[in-house]
Amino acid sequence: MRIGEAARRLGVAVHVLRHWDDEAVVVPDRAPSGHRDYTEEHLHRLRVLRACQDVGMSLPEIRQVLHRSEPERADVIERQLRRVRTQRARLEAAERFLVHVVDCEHDLLTRCEACTGYAVGVPLRPPPHRTPAGPDPTTPHRSTVAG
Repeated sequence: MRIGEAARRLGVAVHVLRHWDDEAVVVPDRAPSGHRDYTEEHLHRLRVLRACQDVGMSLPEIRQVLHRSEPERADVIERQLRRVRTQRARLEAAERFLVHVVDCEHDLLTRCEACTGYAVGVPLRPPPHRTPAGPDPTTPHRSTVAG
């Protein structure tokens, strides 16, 4: 099938399929005319690509997953599994915290051991880096000359 039909069936723009082809993630066959020719197998691989994207994988990682001959394929999959499991654990902890907060009877959450216990595990982020304010480049410079 032509690229437009494949894009329609997959629910993506044509330029996306071209990009995935250019990145050698899913490379369709070529018709004698030079047009990309997608088969049902290509569509299946493209659906796997989308599923991998949904779990946060990059195109280089997905290329390794889709191409069984890639030497670091198993490592890529294991790293992604660890990320998913870590994310799942964080989400489960957040769910337990929120379920507790709904029924928490303390007047301040900081007085509740369960609430503060969850909060202690949440890393603090450093404040955004700010540069000192300099002169406004849109304001003309005025010099003061005594005299």
